[in-house]
Amino acid sequence: MFLGTHTPRLDDKGRLILPAKFRDELAGGVVITKGQERCLYVFPMPEFQRIAGQLREAPVTNKAARAYSRVFFASAHDEVPDKQGRVTIPGHLREYAALDRELVVIGASTRVEIWDKQSWEDYLSASEDEFADIEEGVLPGGL
Repeated sequence: MFLGTHTPRLDDKGRLILPAKFRDELAGGVVITKGQERCLYVFPMPEFQRIAGQLREAPVTNKAARAYSRVFFASAHDEVPDKQGRVTIPGHLREYAALDRELVVIGASTRVEIWDKQSWEDYLSASEDEFADIEEGVLPGGL
């Protein structure tokens, strides 16, 4: 399970050093793809394969499933982190997430998310007030 918030930098070659506490689980390979709210999702290969299987189960006649699958798979980039735990984020994904040098990498349970630092701060300030109100809808009965 991926937890926590980290603030690495993107180097001049578009590489990110993965947080040390995530490296073991990601060492076998990752898939980086577009996420919601203009962040990037980083999946360990087994988790990506599980999600791919779920998307394969969706009927081809479902327009929303087709549209989601197209963007999800077309933007996906698979890679094995190097010995220093670095992965290269392709230009099209850096552009999608408006990534600059300052990043925020968060653990989001079964995936890692990569955010531009300012975008993450904007997202947090806009959503923290709603956090308490949405718990009931997400976790029936609350914690």
